[in-house]
Amino acid sequence: MSDALKPLRDQIDAIDQQLLVLLEQRLELVHQVGEVKTKHGLPIYAPDREAMMLSKRREEASARGLSPDMIEDVLRRVMRESYANEKDKGFKTVNPSIGPIVVVGGKGQLGSLFVQMFKLSGYDVRVLSTQDWPDAESICSGAGLVLVSVPIHLTESVIAKLPKLANDCILADITSIKAKPIEAMLAAHSGPVVGLHPMFGPDVASFAKQAIVFAQGRKPESYQWLIEQMGIWGARVTPIDAGQHDQAMGLIQALRHFASYAYGAHLLRENADLDLLLELSSPIYRLELAMVGRLFAQSPELYADIIMASDDNIDLVKRYYQRFGELIQILESRDKEAFIKTFDEIKTWFGEYSLQFMQESKALLQQANDSRQVDTKPVTR
Repeated sequence: MSDALKPLRDQIDAIDQQLLVLLEQRLELVHQVGEVKTKHGLPIYAPDREAMMLSKRREEASARGLSPDMIEDVLRRVMRESYANEKDKGFKTVNPSIGPIVVVGGKGQLGSLFVQMFKLSGYDVRVLSTQDWPDAESICSGAGLVLVSVPIHLTESVIAKLPKLANDCILADITSIKAKPIEAMLAAHSGPVVGLHPMFGPDVASFAKQAIVFAQGRKPESYQWLIEQMGIWGARVTPIDAGQHDQAMGLIQALRHFASYAYGAHLLRENADLDLLLELSSPIYRLELAMVGRLFAQSPELYADIIMASDDNIDLVKRYYQRFGELIQILESRDKEAFIKTFDEIKTWFGEYSLQFMQESKALLQQANDSRQVDTKPVTR
């Protein structure tokens, strides 16, 4: 069998080497595309071009008897690398006449990411860190934009102690809550104000396809260039009301993070065997466990700040606790009909999103299964 497999495996290895050469050539072309985009101020992410290209490749794959889904998976992974490589070529400077950009907290993880992006866009960037406060006035002197990137519980106090800024200077923040920081910025500064929330962490390889929401503060015409600049970075920049934003973040962030925190605490108290759970988990349960576990690989201060950011968040968690108790009563009474009735009500409320989420999760589960480390040794407990 070994003699029969070797020539076939040698041919596969040769084809894989050809694939490497082709991928190298593709990335070189991506570098050239990045240079053209930089020169002409084009966004790093072009959704229409991407959709058209994927559609054509899927059709061509079908004609060749190949799986369109497989080809799309490969191309999406290649494109993700391409976006990261395009970023290294820099971006057009949308507002070359703007004064220096000061990032308060620019040595932190998210702050340093914005420092990098502004520098790649050709701006004069300064950093105001904790140890620099004695020189805050000189650092902020002549600034065209001051961007506050500090922990949530410090945001309002940091805004309040900023030196007086020029009337045309834009004051912005990138905190995950918006109403209170905007209120603090409006009180501290008479010029343009805008609240930003990058809906991603500092470990992203590129801003392509990432969402950034912004809530209006004052003089929106003054910061349109900033919105355009982030769009050129590849971000999807969307306006939102500050109150609506914070209400949504209660469900998206505070409640989900607390649920993960509680589940992690329960696993601890139950002294669960994580090795055994992973071994016995199908991809979906492994992915769910991974989403819980990744929380505890990060800063507890960050998540405490997010969850405890407002009384509304705490009230939301309490209502969740109450509903959890109501559903437990169904279990205790072994009321299967009530369980199914509630299930169907929720299913109706989700509507077509249920099928959409089923399709989206399918791709995630395939990736989770592909990356799983297979241990051929039997589990002995």
